[in-house]
Amino acid sequence: MDNDVAAGNSTSTLGHLALGLTLLAFGLGGTGVIDNVAAADAAGLATWVGGVALFLVGMLALRAGDKGEGTAFAALGAFWFTWGTAAGGGASADAVGVFMLLWALLALTLTVAASGSGVFGQGVYGLLFVALLLLGIGALVDNGGLGKAGGWVAAVAGLVAWYGATAAVAGWPTAFRRTAGTSAPAAG
Repeated sequence: MDNDVAAGNSTSTLGHLALGLTLLAFGLGGTGVIDNVAAADAAGLATWVGGVALFLVGMLALRAGDKGEGTAFAALGAFWFTWGTAAGGGASADAVGVFMLLWALLALTLTVAASGSGVFGQGVYGLLFVALLLLGIGALVDNGGLGKAGGWVAAVAGLVAWYGATAAVAGWPTAFRRTAGTSAPAAG
């Protein structure tokens, strides 16, 4: 069985949990699906769990020699800390749009760098890229529909990251593969 995230160490699992919970809170806030909850309401969680904790996990991974996850977690920690401390700060929509698009470039880099790591490695970063792209473009063209779509994609990315980390702790399958005689993917 190919355990993308499950094969990782406890630093990897903690990093994916922090990323998953932050993305889920941020994404759900951006969708508007919960009354009186906006993406900016996730600022505290983004600052401390997505920002500080994820950055520290990244530093620990780098210290342990894991260049890929160390870079990803440290950079994403910087993103979430910056976003969390600036949320509600009165930046123009254009500034927010450019901010999201610049960080989408980071997510694209992480997606490409995670090639070969499977659904949970590359999938989370790919979904994050799409979410940030939608949010950035939505802010620049003042289109709330694109922002909500970006929120939904971020929430799905959060669920994928959360599942991958939970699977690592619980020993659940994290790979999809064909079994002999079937045409549909089955959990491995």
